[in-house]
Amino acid sequence: MMFNMSGLRDAVELAQDPRRLWQTSKSNIQFWASLFIIAWAVGFMLWQGLGFAITVGTVFAIWAILAVGLNLVVGYTGLLSVGHIGFFGIGAYAMAILTSDPAYEQLRTEAIPTFGWPFFAALPVSVLIAGLVAIVVGVVFNRFRDDIYVLVSFGFAIIAFNVFLNWRSFTRGAFGIHEIARPKIGNWVLEGELQFLVFVLVFLAIVMLIAWFIVSSSFGRVLTAIREDEDAIQVFGYQATHFKLAVWVISAMMAGLAGGLFASWTSFIDPFSFILLESILLISIVILGGLATIWGSLLGAMAFVLLEEGMRFLPGMPVEYIGQARQVVLGVMLVLLMLFRPQGLVGRYRL
Repeated sequence: MMFNMSGLRDAVELAQDPRRLWQTSKSNIQFWASLFIIAWAVGFMLWQGLGFAITVGTVFAIWAILAVGLNLVVGYTGLLSVGHIGFFGIGAYAMAILTSDPAYEQLRTEAIPTFGWPFFAALPVSVLIAGLVAIVVGVVFNRFRDDIYVLVSFGFAIIAFNVFLNWRSFTRGAFGIHEIARPKIGNWVLEGELQFLVFVLVFLAIVMLIAWFIVSSSFGRVLTAIREDEDAIQVFGYQATHFKLAVWVISAMMAGLAGGLFASWTSFIDPFSFILLESILLISIVILGGLATIWGSLLGAMAFVLLEEGMRFLPGMPVEYIGQARQVVLGVMLVLLMLFRPQGLVGRYRL
């Protein structure tokens, strides 16, 4: 779903005519899906209180940045990648290494290089590093298509996790990295959770604006054409590999941005935040919300976060089974979507 003025005018006209709005919305699954998830989110936040709502909102914003970026690759270009969690981890580890307090790290058994950079110096470098790695990986990936592409991206996610786990002289392995810097402007540090939520939402808005500009431009139309028939687009003189590499790098840099924000928010990371399961969950978010739609990425991320957090409050659910129950429920939801709504809640294309 793209944002445009004609769509906004139509929405205003519908709002002024309740009878027409009801007739239109009865058969509009996108409307009802959006309404249900938003109402679910508002009700859940009011039930749990402001502090919990702020935490959920921050988690949502970070996952939404990841989902919007990945949807550019999966939804608009038709490249099913399960390796983006690797770029998320690269951004997080770059932020951690660049900003972690050297004095703290020297007290640990596994000393690593630390630089003590401020957040705003480290964040663009983290995004850039993710982009540089994406260029190298993308050049190799461009040689593959379809099922083989999925397999090599799967392999990248596994390789990234093993690098995070075993390159202990740089990542401290399973010990993780602590004391990651929060954003600081002069003497003002964004220590408060509400402040950090607003900060992350600003970045989400920027990512959405970039994604909207891409998909509404001629560049985005070429990406959609590649999705439909890559060979046909090359007949018209377009180098499909160049476009695929470009969107791959942009998406990876968005994932690196999300990783940097995540590391700063948690102030601690370890390799187990970037396992393959997280990559599968990210793909599930994109599919759940809908392919080739920015709004769908937001809906998918919100539904996923609400599901993940809401399962903790089910009466009679033992704590040790919550993680497995989340995966079962998400799996059932995806199966039902593939049967009855293969394009996702508000998607434009089928997977």
